[in-house]
Amino acid sequence: MVDAAWVDNGPGWLGLLLADADRVLACAPDASPRPERGFYGIVAPHRSGGPEGVALEVRAFVFDADAPVWEDPVTGSLNASLAQWLTESGHIAAPYLARQGTAMGRDGRVSVTADAGAIWIGGLTHVAVRGSIEA
Repeated sequence: MVDAAWVDNGPGWLGLLLADADRVLACAPDASPRPERGFYGIVAPHRSGGPEGVALEVRAFVFDADAPVWEDPVTGSLNASLAQWLTESGHIAAPYLARQGTAMGRDGRVSVTADAGAIWIGGLTHVAVRGSIEA
């Protein structure tokens, strides 16, 4: 591990900065002993600039005492939290592109930009389900 910080933009994430993206992709969380509940974000740079200009690899894990560990394929609150931490601490400068969901067979891309001191998180979506509910 290179660095760690509590990053709070939503549920309150523990951000772990690793040395390189391959280490992020190799992570296999062990939930025993189980923490009560926690939100953990793991991030690392792609040393060669990454695929298609991707600068960071991100993974988001949620631990709960009563449920299996699950991984979120793309997480806006985590990416916003990581962006605030990593840009303010000088680890990376915005704009940049992050990739998330790779280990799950997903290809999420999150764009991070900065404007007048504010961090902006964006990306494209794929609508899988449409519908409505009538009361």
